[in-house]
Amino acid sequence: MKKTPATDAKQSAAAQDPVLATRERIVRAASRLMQRQGYAGTGIKQISLEAQATLGSVYHFFPGGKQELAVAAIRHGDLEFAEELRTALGSETDPADAVLAFTRHLATGLRTSDWIDGCPITTTALGTAGSSPDIQSAAAEAFARWREIVFDKLRETGIAETDAHDLAHTVISTLEGAELAAQVSRSSEPLDIAGKHLARLITAYL
Repeated sequence: MKKTPATDAKQSAAAQDPVLATRERIVRAASRLMQRQGYAGTGIKQISLEAQATLGSVYHFFPGGKQELAVAAIRHGDLEFAEELRTALGSETDPADAVLAFTRHLATGLRTSDWIDGCPITTTALGTAGSSPDIQSAAAEAFARWREIVFDKLRETGIAETDAHDLAHTVISTLEGAELAAQVSRSSEPLDIAGKHLARLITAYL
């Protein structure tokens, strides 16, 4: 994912506060590693090395261990993705064009990361399905936030509330599936096709 103004502000604040800087590095490292390797494939020691922090620091900030850290990592990814989504949707007046623009943004991000950095929460959430209610809850909150952002954009253009609700679910679910398919195939085609057909669907409701 690309840096955003909010991300830069957080980094600036962290640079002025060593304690905040350490915690921020740990959360970012956990988010990045779990996004790429999943929950089971990421260890606390690897996170501490990636964050350039001691194991003691990791457990100081996250006494609940890897599960607590995974929740923080999901929330971090949630807020960053939400900001990217909100920015992309705000870049176009027409919601169909806005969603199409966001699929292109996702494709560019994947291509830049060599098809490694997909959804910031799915890999972690799926790896703990049925075993960690806190992680599942954090993931569910993330999806709900993203749907709300899409819903708000659709409602702004006069789409009826019920239709906007259903369309928001469709948009987020389709983007999630298309992003995963793009990663697996190492091609932007799934996202390109998803964006095109989502735009047509939204236009039908305008």
